[in-house]
Amino acid sequence: MAKLPKIHARRKHDAGNLFKVEKLELEFSNGNKRTYERLLTHGLGAVIVIAMRDDETVLLVNEYAVGLNHYELGLVKGRLEAGESILEGAQRELREETGYGAGSLLELTTLSLAPGYMTHVTHVVLARDLYPAKLEGDEPEELEIVPWPLADLHTLVQRPDCTEGRSIAALYIAREYLRKEEK
Repeated sequence: MAKLPKIHARRKHDAGNLFKVEKLELEFSNGNKRTYERLLTHGLGAVIVIAMRDDETVLLVNEYAVGLNHYELGLVKGRLEAGESILEGAQRELREETGYGAGSLLELTTLSLAPGYMTHVTHVVLARDLYPAKLEGDEPEELEIVPWPLADLHTLVQRPDCTEGRSIAALYIAREYLRKEEK
């Protein structure tokens, strides 16, 4: 495994209210020096929740995505709040976006968005044993809940309204985890 580069200096660059940029002066094990920039994440990370209505059906949400200016079909997701554990954040987001709580929550893994220039990570959480438990959220409109057979991910990812990489990756990760658990 390669040795991590030595960090000689860090400088924050203010790129406005939306982004915080950090410049890193690095020296690699072969002596090469470079300056890299990365986006610093606001907050404590995020969760993405695979909410299993039953052993075969995942609950998706249809939510407005301002970046693409369309409605996107994907998983429950959101930022972690101060003082909140990963599983507490997953439970809160699940209740806010679907109106269900989970009797069982399990963190499967973490995903990064663009590790070459972002510090952000998303925790992938499997939610089972769902029960009604609505919590008021921050969404500007009620979200449409769409049950989807986990066995039919191929059809889902062919849809023009299911393009978000974290949702797609998390669904395949959960499907494989559940298949192995069955054996």
